[in-house]
Amino acid sequence: MELTEKQKKHLRGLAHPLKPAIQVGSAGVTAGLLKELHGTLEYHELVKIKVRTGDRAMRDAVIQQLADKTNATLVTRIGNVATLYRPRREDPAITLP
Repeated sequence: MELTEKQKKHLRGLAHPLKPAIQVGSAGVTAGLLKELHGTLEYHELVKIKVRTGDRAMRDAVIQQLADKTNATLVTRIGNVATLYRPRREDPAITLP
């Protein structure tokens, strides 16, 4: 899903007060982590993820892998925190401009 800059700005505003709901540690992307992320995205639609891995390239790869495997869109990434968005299949709670 491609988002316009106006939509990304709107989502960043909604995500600002959120705390990271998912943390990726040294184990990386596991089946359990993906299952939890799928459920969290389905319930909240907008999720912050904290990635605690070595270097920047590894963090970027993990974030991209999470977005790809969950069919979510990367809204923003600041340091080791990324925000992903995926609307609910039924009755989305977040309305994009």
